Amino acid sequence: MRMQFPFAPAVPALILAAMTLSLPTHGEETHRELGAHVHGHGTLNMAVEEKRVSMELEVPGMDIVGFEHAASTEEQKAAVEKAKAQLAKPLALFALPPQAGCAVAEASVAVEAEQHDDDHDAGDKEDAKAEHDHEEAAGHNQFHATYALDCTRPAELTAITFDYFKLFAGAHELTVNVVTAKGQSKYEVSRDKPMLDLDGIM
Repeated sequence: MRMQFPFAPAVPALILAAMTLSLPTHGEETHRELGAHVHGHGTLNMAVEEKRVSMELEVPGMDIVGFEHAASTEEQKAAVEKAKAQLAKPLALFALPPQAGCAVAEASVAVEAEQHDDDHDAGDKEDAKAEHDHEEAAGHNQFHATYALDCTRPAELTAITFDYFKLFAGAHELTVNVVTAKGQSKYEVSRDKPMLDLDGIM
């Protein structure tokens, strides 16, 4: 079984869509429709194929730097650059078992504009337009990071500790989608429960 996951932009989205539709959630119960923009909540997609681990992280800008509009002041620009540098070090965000022997092969971090589909009643058109104009002016940026890790013993990837929550005070939850040769799994991790048990799926 060969999974075509790494870094073709459409592929992770397809995997995420399939998981969202078909998989039960392990651990905490989550809402089926979180909406396009939920502060404190991000998504991590992870695929393991032979010795390569591919990861994709998407989180709202508010979670990472405390604002979601484009950085305008020198202070905000510095905060974004600091966050990008932190996000470019996946093994500092996601602590893996040392016996797995993982090293970073690739890391890429970008700030992107989120896409939204507003759904309003006809009677609220004026309010909706005003709200939409406000949102367009403010912008809703998210951090998008992709990683490739090479692990000498991927079978030892039995757990992940999310130090990510220690680094970013605005981050509270992550939905984690994992694809391995044994199948697909979906989990929730949070600031209160930052440990993910992967024993048995590698």
